[in-house]
Amino acid sequence: MSLRNLMTDVPGVRVGHADDGRLASGVTAVVFDEPAVAAIDVRGGGPGTRETDLLDPAMTVDRIDAIALSGGSAFGLDAGAGVQAWLREQGRGYTVREARVPIVPGAILFDLLNGGDKTWGRFPPYRDLGYAAAAAAGADFALGSAGAGLGATTATLKGGVGSASARTPEGHVVGALVAVNAAGSVVVGDGPWFWAAPFEENGEFGGRGFPSSLPAAALTPRTKGSPATSTTLAVVATDAVLTKAQAKRLAVMAQDGLARAIYPVHTPLDGDIVFAAATGRRPLADPIFGLARLGTLAANVLARAVARAVYEASALPFADALPSWKDRFGR
Repeated sequence: MSLRNLMTDVPGVRVGHADDGRLASGVTAVVFDEPAVAAIDVRGGGPGTRETDLLDPAMTVDRIDAIALSGGSAFGLDAGAGVQAWLREQGRGYTVREARVPIVPGAILFDLLNGGDKTWGRFPPYRDLGYAAAAAAGADFALGSAGAGLGATTATLKGGVGSASARTPEGHVVGALVAVNAAGSVVVGDGPWFWAAPFEENGEFGGRGFPSSLPAAALTPRTKGSPATSTTLAVVATDAVLTKAQAKRLAVMAQDGLARAIYPVHTPLDGDIVFAAATGRRPLADPIFGLARLGTLAANVLARAVARAVYEASALPFADALPSWKDRFGR
């Protein structure tokens, strides 16, 4: 099977977006065809989450039906209810006698100050956007300014949604999806080079490589004027058979992908989060070394996805909006 460089290359994973240009915000839903083993690793100092305690390996429920990523800060936590509603209509969910409860962890990023109209009235629109995102989930989905990444920004450029995938030598597929709304920067200094350049494949984010020497002040941290307007949300998925504890280790290792692609990262008011999910189609040949190889590749794939998110983004149509990478550096 050839890979299309999307997280949906992982069998059993679908992704859908729903967004509102006037609102300048949206939702991305990751829907699993069958319940998936999942875990989470949180590194940012200001996370906003839904149903993530149950992802701890010690908790009873060991599989989930979907993951909701949303803009809107805490208002966006409603997105999980919309995804849950769609799943319930499909007869999905954790069974308790005759009841079914879809399990939908989620996380949010802050995009309330990006110029969009946030005067939505009594109830925010994220529940409906979550429903629409789940209903739209499929193998193909947009990158850049779409879904949870529509209103996303970085310190210097427009952010967005990115994805990438790869295959281990043993044949396991690893994919990443990320909504990049980082306090830091994904490019080196003022140039077109991505911090993730050493991991790029096939010119997927412009093929500019890495500078032969770091520009002056490139290591001086650049952040948004208010780091509270931040957070990068990611999901890494694999077709490997994993326990919750192994999925947790996969999430921990994959976090290194954010550190390779964003500078600085995991700041006190970012809410940086990585979910890891396993669809359980192929067992690991070795539970230790196989997982180590899987996690190493997951970090590389996530770094690539971060760069693709910014490379594919389009600027918001508002006064003083940050430019996109292509606006500033061309194709």
